[in-house]
Amino acid sequence: MLMQYAIGLLHNHLKKNIMNAIRKFTIASAICASLFSAVTISCSEDNDFPTGQEALAVSHNNAKTMFINVKGTDFAYRSWGKEGGVPLVLLPGTGGSMDDWDPAVTDGLAKQYKLIIFDNKGVASSKGTTPNTVQEMANDAIDFIKAMKLGKVNIMGFSMGGFVAQRIVLTEPELVNKIILADSGPKGAIGLSNLPNIIAGTAGLSPEESYLKFGFTDSEKSIAAGKASFARVHLRTTDRDLLLSDATSAAQFTAVLAWAQPDAGALEEIKMIKKPVLIIHGDKDLPISIQNAYNMKQNLENSVLLEFSDSGHAAFYQNYEVFLSKALEFLAQ
Repeated sequence: MLMQYAIGLLHNHLKKNIMNAIRKFTIASAICASLFSAVTISCSEDNDFPTGQEALAVSHNNAKTMFINVKGTDFAYRSWGKEGGVPLVLLPGTGGSMDDWDPAVTDGLAKQYKLIIFDNKGVASSKGTTPNTVQEMANDAIDFIKAMKLGKVNIMGFSMGGFVAQRIVLTEPELVNKIILADSGPKGAIGLSNLPNIIAGTAGLSPEESYLKFGFTDSEKSIAAGKASFARVHLRTTDRDLLLSDATSAAQFTAVLAWAQPDAGALEEIKMIKKPVLIIHGDKDLPISIQNAYNMKQNLENSVLLEFSDSGHAAFYQNYEVFLSKALEFLAQ
């Protein structure tokens, strides 16, 4: 019933509002690392990472959009940050493109790590067709990372990106060094099945109002942080990513709602994840209840939970300074 209802929403008079809301905020995605692969790729000279003095000047707001061909499909990506060490790959949430990350977070992470953000298959500037399952998204992310020849990587997944990250490490654990799960959850995540109603509730709101409702709380402090984050997200003015197509938005929405279905074995399955995991969550996360973070902490033997009070789905944006301190400490251990 839920799946039929969700797909119906995408085809009724709420479709435009739902798509706009999905595009303006993210619910999590995922990616993983890389090892030695037999992926057929082709990179142009423009795909080379910036080095030397050039690398020092690159930031979220001016990093060049580049492309790599992965099994016949062009994937868009941007990369900048500190050379050496284990690269960090970010996986966005539902509706998210490379431009939807908060620069306070990305540039903060890039001070210590080579950072890679990308559009998965069919998303925004990347070519191909977006799959409608989280596992297929994870497979595409694995192919991308291998094609990039990054070696073993750290991965950070926000919301749906966190779903993808879990599938990456369960599918090819040797590719992953460490994992950060930001406001995400296991299969059958508590509260996630109510997503269609939450998104429908943003109908008529401005992009900023939708961003605040979905990712922050009603407190003055949280709203102020949300407005600051929204402004930072829109600071990039050139070479911006393309908007997601309706087909991609619908595929992601379908994948997320399938992930939301009850799964009696979900918590047992994540016990197979042995890599270090940092769990980040807001205590008032609207689409993915904080209880999901508690459940993951209890079932991931090598995990740490950082809970932010008076924070919603974008807890790590609202509290980016504390998040960066804890995340960089975790990755450096």
